[in-house]
Amino acid sequence: MVGAFRDIGLDGKASFSSAERVAQRALANAGNDADAAVDSVIRRHRRGITAGGFATGLGGIATLAFLLPANVFEFYVQATRMVGAIAKLRGYDLNDDEVRTRVLASLVGEESGEILDHVGLGPIAGAASKQVAKRLPKVQLSEVTKAIGVRLLKRFGLRSVRLFGKAIPGLGGLIGAWSDRRQLKKIALAAQKSFPQQQQRSRRARRA
Repeated sequence: MVGAFRDIGLDGKASFSSAERVAQRALANAGNDADAAVDSVIRRHRRGITAGGFATGLGGIATLAFLLPANVFEFYVQATRMVGAIAKLRGYDLNDDEVRTRVLASLVGEESGEILDHVGLGPIAGAASKQVAKRLPKVQLSEVTKAIGVRLLKRFGLRSVRLFGKAIPGLGGLIGAWSDRRQLKKIALAAQKSFPQQQQRSRRARRA
């Protein structure tokens, strides 16, 4: 499941644009202003997941059983693409295994640092922005993927219990939209913290 989030969200599939393509479009539309492009990417994905969250609960309990799993999958694929586009706009190579791992870690919001610390990945290093892909040990990748998967499944269970209002036609749509927007905001904040702007970091280094 987590592998699918990564591969579809970052690399695209069929009509689903890749994170790099989304970043390129946003940058062009923002007049090559990376900060404005990041804001645009976040707004675009916020609109998408709000619509998905609303549609999921609109039919109430009659449609929840098969729409909720689809909504959760779509949410995290879109969230992965959003984080990947942010990383790309800030100068990181999406073919680098460490960058791709950090993108996935951002999906758990404020818990991302805990997951990365567990496998020895602290604050991102400058080497992660190089164009030559770096291969992480399979054990590290496996541990990160497993940790993320456990947290997402736990969150899915909490969502289905806490957000029981989603089973009520109409009201469920509003609750779904609100909860998905709230979670995406946490992911966006984690992404911006995980991937600082490369040029800004370079200027600070020169001044030091």
